[in-house]
Amino acid sequence: MSDHAADAGALPPAPEPVEPPWAQPSGVRITGVRTILTAPAGTTLVVVRVDTSEPGLYGLGCATFTQRAAAVATAVDEYLAPQLIGRDPADITDIASTLHVSGYWRSGPVLNNALSGVDMALWDIKGKQAGLPVWQLLGGRCRTAVPLYAHAAGRDPQEVTDEVLALMAEGYRHVRCQVAVPGAGTYGAPAAAAAAGAHRPLTADAWDPAAYRRTVRGLFAHLREHVGPEVELIHDVHERVHPTDAVRIAADLEPYDLFYLEDPVAPEDIEWLRILRGRSVTPIAIGELFTNPAEYRPVVQERLCDFIRVHVSAIGGITPAWRLANACELFGVRTAWHGPGDVSPIGHAANLALDMAAPNFGIQEQHLFGAAAREVFPGCPEIRDGHLWPSDRPGLGVDLDERLAAKYPPRPAALPGQAWKPPRRADGALQRP
Repeated sequence: MSDHAADAGALPPAPEPVEPPWAQPSGVRITGVRTILTAPAGTTLVVVRVDTSEPGLYGLGCATFTQRAAAVATAVDEYLAPQLIGRDPADITDIASTLHVSGYWRSGPVLNNALSGVDMALWDIKGKQAGLPVWQLLGGRCRTAVPLYAHAAGRDPQEVTDEVLALMAEGYRHVRCQVAVPGAGTYGAPAAAAAAGAHRPLTADAWDPAAYRRTVRGLFAHLREHVGPEVELIHDVHERVHPTDAVRIAADLEPYDLFYLEDPVAPEDIEWLRILRGRSVTPIAIGELFTNPAEYRPVVQERLCDFIRVHVSAIGGITPAWRLANACELFGVRTAWHGPGDVSPIGHAANLALDMAAPNFGIQEQHLFGAAAREVFPGCPEIRDGHLWPSDRPGLGVDLDERLAAKYPPRPAALPGQAWKPPRRADGALQRP
């Protein structure tokens, strides 16, 4: 064999090893990660701050799981922070993927909220580096402002009706309506006096599914008669009934043309959505308690809901939520991110960014921030005329005044029964929340 032939069959020399981008020392690097806990409205909020090697460049993210705030803070400060020091904050996707599997076991509200705080902070940094709001980074605006739904509640249908009419006068066209059940505990409404001759339960303020079902049917009949068809009405079952009752409630409410019925079944009973879909055309919103793609993927793929309603920080932040929104668009499912008071203004700004950029946006839950929260979090999203209005501030557009935040220390750890009263049926048995 000739020397030329031998050379032709030889392997080329191995390339010199190249360090991956995240191992290279040049460029902007993460220099610090820490949690800040504050409670300006009496609810403990968890914020993650990510600092960088560029002076004045930092990001803020919401990691609020108020029922387990200290556990989230520990997960961030002791387990995630050491893995982030020295990383390039621009590598959001790789960081999210790496941290998600870094503990081997994954998902769950504690870990996901910890991941969310980091993820949102990195998006905040990227927006500041680009000089653009996060909604611009996601593809730009799909709407001028974000329609909100407000909350109306009362001791009887007339009180609820009065609240709905008042909200309509303020510019709201979507209202969630909850009413008290006489003599029984309920969700999202003040207590009502027991009806004459009512059966005496073994436990005070007992949850009565049958009375609830009758009361809700009467509420929406009264509402449609007095507020007309122009306003979109919402009701939250809050998973507090047996799935067979959920099917009956969805059918009962069909004549009243709801915008959607929220959380009719618990995540453990999700298979019942197939039956519910076959018995009613009432639109369904679900997902507030989902923390894993295995929970929401089949619901979207099988079109078992009309609105996906996950808590953005509970699934890991903007990165997974944006992927979920894109997947939902393919199946005709709209977004309706959870937006209660135990989400910081930073978390609400993340919801706003997703809402602005998603073609399949449906509705956004409203929360009104008090004066203390607005002082602690300069740049709180603005609400006018029943809408959430975006700003052009870079990143998420919300800052944190740590000096003021320290004046509102986190509340002591609250256990069920302290943070809320666990509902119980008339015989004393526990009912899911």
